Amino acid sequence: MSGKLKARRVVQKWRPPLALVIGGTLAAVLCMPLLAIGYFRVAGNILGWGETSWLFGWMALWATAILGYLLWRLVLRPVYALTAHANAVKGGHSDAPLPPHFGTPEFSTLAQAVDDMAKALQTREAGIRAYSDHVTHELKSPLTSIIAAAELLEGDMPEADRAELLSSVRTSSNRMQQLLNDLRKLTAARTPYGKGPTLLSSVLSGLPEPLEVQLTADAALPIDANALRVVLEQLARNAAEHRATRLMLTASASSLHVQDNGPGIATGDRSRVFDPFFTTRRDAGGTGMGLSIVKAMLEANGAEIALAECESGAAFLISF
Repeated sequence: MSGKLKARRVVQKWRPPLALVIGGTLAAVLCMPLLAIGYFRVAGNILGWGETSWLFGWMALWATAILGYLLWRLVLRPVYALTAHANAVKGGHSDAPLPPHFGTPEFSTLAQAVDDMAKALQTREAGIRAYSDHVTHELKSPLTSIIAAAELLEGDMPEADRAELLSSVRTSSNRMQQLLNDLRKLTAARTPYGKGPTLLSSVLSGLPEPLEVQLTADAALPIDANALRVVLEQLARNAAEHRATRLMLTASASSLHVQDNGPGIATGDRSRVFDPFFTTRRDAGGTGMGLSIVKAMLEANGAEIALAECESGAAFLISF
């Protein structure tokens, strides 16, 4: 899956807070009898009992209608809308209806949290489905080779052919093991690490040799040191595997720009570089999981990665 579903934003308009709505309703219920008692004490002799009863009856009716409308608009309607939204998401609809704004700030915040949660669950479910399809496809070829080799090895054959088949089994087994290891890394990458901050220069040791690392601007980044180290190791390994010799890093408080001096990324491949199992080095043993792991790890820690424009090499912009 090339991208995640984008959560809609609930419009924040001024509305009375829920505490004020509930407090105002309770205050009205409390004050109406007190007003009636006060009226009878002060001006009870001006109107008769009948006129007074009609007056307070109409006042109570209008007050009830106004309070009922406010409670429906500010409380009940958002609850019904969120219920309809949750049921639509449960039914598998990615475009579940959600009003642009809600009655109170509390319900607006709740609606935004529910919508973000729904998009996160839908993205995770779509990702699992895509990974399952890719894994099935990727494991099919080496598994078929092993089965075919095992059938041939059961019969008599020259030692040279047997050695060649055993080599094929070994290669296919290593391929499957590498795919499974990368999948485990991808699963671990989806676990949030922490928010840091981490000084970029403190995690630059241990990057693949003989890759030269140039730090043009250092900064404290809002991500855990272990997560940042894994991200940089994956980007550096990807650059080295594509014949880059230098990695240039530029950091600010909210972003990290990473660029190498390799051959760059072909125009037709730019939209697929973060897709699981997409690789241009399949013949050399590449699994295409490196950038997928980077993307998953950054998203799990509230960051994003995207290709950046550059005159030469490959460049990535990580936004926190």
